[in-house]
Amino acid sequence: MSIEVNNESDMAVDEARMLRLATHVLDRLHIHPDADLSLVFVDVGPMEELHVQWMDEPGPTDVLSFPMDELRPGSIERQTPPGLLGDVVVCPQVAESQAQAAGHDTESEILLLVTHGILHLLGFDHAEPEEHKQMFGLQAELLASFAKAERKGAK
Repeated sequence: MSIEVNNESDMAVDEARMLRLATHVLDRLHIHPDADLSLVFVDVGPMEELHVQWMDEPGPTDVLSFPMDELRPGSIERQTPPGLLGDVVVCPQVAESQAQAAGHDTESEILLLVTHGILHLLGFDHAEPEEHKQMFGLQAELLASFAKAERKGAK
């Protein structure tokens, strides 16, 4: 799997951990090992520009996903075909504000946003109540399994 992680922001981001998370999520969703993913971390200004350009909404946002080949999750029996998943762009400064409001640390918020962004690349959405339930349930499951894997790896 080719996962590129670029921190173009002024905030420190644990790029190695983000790579482990992305690998974990893609493995759990049976994405072909030859799939490509890009994670980019940007400051408020560039995120605001992207938000206006692509979503026609003012101000910065926390995460944007730009799917390419419209890959969908595979299964144990059948992985997805190889392809280009796309880009997930995260703004750590917005994540920091959201983390403070939610009462947890910034890195946990960034992990959530990366997972959320990858799920969007794979066709998940949360516009409708049933979609919201499915996407956020899977997001929580993936974050929990990643935390468990990280604890095992630390031993």
